[in-house]
Amino acid sequence: MHRKVGFYVRKLLYCVEFALAMLTIVVLVGNLGMEAYRVILDPTYFPASDLFLHEILSIAVGLEFVRMLVDMTPANILDVLTVAIARYIIINHEDPWGLVAGVICIAGLFAIRRFLIHRKDMQVELSKAE
Repeated sequence: MHRKVGFYVRKLLYCVEFALAMLTIVVLVGNLGMEAYRVILDPTYFPASDLFLHEILSIAVGLEFVRMLVDMTPANILDVLTVAIARYIIINHEDPWGLVAGVICIAGLFAIRRFLIHRKDMQVELSKAE
């Protein structure tokens, strides 16, 4: 009895996560379309490249998040964190200590990926991606 309930709960959670991922993709594609529309129609919009970069990199982080929701593996989680921290470093470049902290965090994520995730697990994940 408990196994059946657990199976259906996991199935329901998977369906909800998948629906959330699809909804997020729709919103991100809509945002990408709005940004393209602004760049094409407003000649003064493009010189505000910080805002444009902020929006585009937010979409990239969102897409990585969707990938993580669809296939939740340690490598995908590390990829999302790496992209999010890199976005923070690129957008918030005024604070030098924030830059140093971001670089240290990314180095730590690469170290985690290198030393804490087994090579066999990484080969399985890389074979899924192809």
